[in-house]
Amino acid sequence: MKSSKQDQRQITQRKQDHIQAILHDPKIERKSDFDQIRLMHRALPEIDFAKIDSSSEFLGKKLSFPFLISSMTGGAADNLANINRRLAEAAEECQVAMAVGSQRTMINNPAAEPSFKLRQYAPNVPLIANIGAVQLNYGFGVEQVQRAIDTLQADAIYLHLNPLQEIIQPEGDSNFARLAEKIADLKNRLEVPIILKEVGSGLSPADIRLGLEAGVEWFDLAGQGGTSWSRIEAHRSDNDLGITLQDWGLSTTESLMLAQQFIPQANLIASGGIRSGVDMVKALILGAKLVGSAAPLLQPAMQSTEDCIQKIQQFKQEFQAVQFLLAIENLDDLHFNSDLILQSPWHSFERHCR
Repeated sequence: MKSSKQDQRQITQRKQDHIQAILHDPKIERKSDFDQIRLMHRALPEIDFAKIDSSSEFLGKKLSFPFLISSMTGGAADNLANINRRLAEAAEECQVAMAVGSQRTMINNPAAEPSFKLRQYAPNVPLIANIGAVQLNYGFGVEQVQRAIDTLQADAIYLHLNPLQEIIQPEGDSNFARLAEKIADLKNRLEVPIILKEVGSGLSPADIRLGLEAGVEWFDLAGQGGTSWSRIEAHRSDNDLGITLQDWGLSTTESLMLAQQFIPQANLIASGGIRSGVDMVKALILGAKLVGSAAPLLQPAMQSTEDCIQKIQQFKQEFQAVQFLLAIENLDDLHFNSDLILQSPWHSFERHCR
C-alpha cells in the first residue's frame, strides 16, 4: 500500500507527539476505580509463600505471571525502535507477553518495519501484532494484516477499536460502518487469533456479542481510567472535544463486570488503569485471564532494558504478595472468584458478581 512521504512523516511524528504528551501532561493519567474494590485479607493463609504458583498460559506459551506489556509505539525513528527492543528484551527475560503499537506506520512506510522485528529479542514469549480495525474500511485487507503478523512473527493480532480517538484526531479515520462483517471475513483467512481491543473507553456487551458472532474469542477491554487517548489527541487538535470527552467510556472494572455474562465463550484481557500488581489481582477476580499495562513502562523503556525488567518484577512482587494474602496458591483459584471481594458500599459491583 503506497502513501506519500508527507503521510509517512505525519504518522511517525504523531507517534512522537503521543509520547511527548504522555511525558509532559500529568492529567493524561486519569483516575481508575480499581481502588474501590477491597479484598478479603487472610491472617492465617495456610500456604507457603515460597510455593505460590503465579504462572499462566497464553496463546500456547507459558508466562511467569499473567502480565502483558500493552501496546505502546513503533515507527521510523530510532527512539521508537529502541523502546520496542527494550520492551521485547524485558518481556523475554521476565517471561511475559508483549503487544506492539499500531503497525499501520510500517505498512505505509517500510522504514518503520525494523521497529517491529522483535522476535529476535523475544523468541519464547507471546507477541501480538496490531492494526486499527477501521483501516479495513480504508484499503487494508488480509495482505496488510498478514504483513504485520509476519514482520513481528506474532502469535495473535490486535484489531484495535478507537472511534473516540479517530474523531478527535485532525487526520482521523471515522468510517466504522459494517466493520464486524470484515472482521469475520478476516478471521476466516488468518492462521493466528484476532483479539479485539479498545484503547481506553471499554468494550460493551454489544461489542463483545458482535465479536463473538464474527468468530473472535479474545477481547482486550481496555477501559477508561489510566491513559486518556482523548486528552492526548486534544494536544494535536484545534478544539476542546478531546478534553470534554477525556473520561468518556466504560471503566475497566465496569467492562469486566458487564462482560462476565460471556465467560467462558469470551476470553478477557483487562487493561486500562492497571498500575500495580494489586490492580492485576482485582482484574483476574473480575474475570480477566490476562492483564495489561503500558504507561508505567514507557519511562523505563526510554532508559534501558534493565529498568523495564525492574518495573515488571515490581508488578510481579506486588501480585504474588496479594495472592499470598488472599490464601491463593494457584491462579485457578483466583480467576473469577467473587468470594475474595469484601462486602462494600459499591453495590453495583456486588450485584454483578452474584
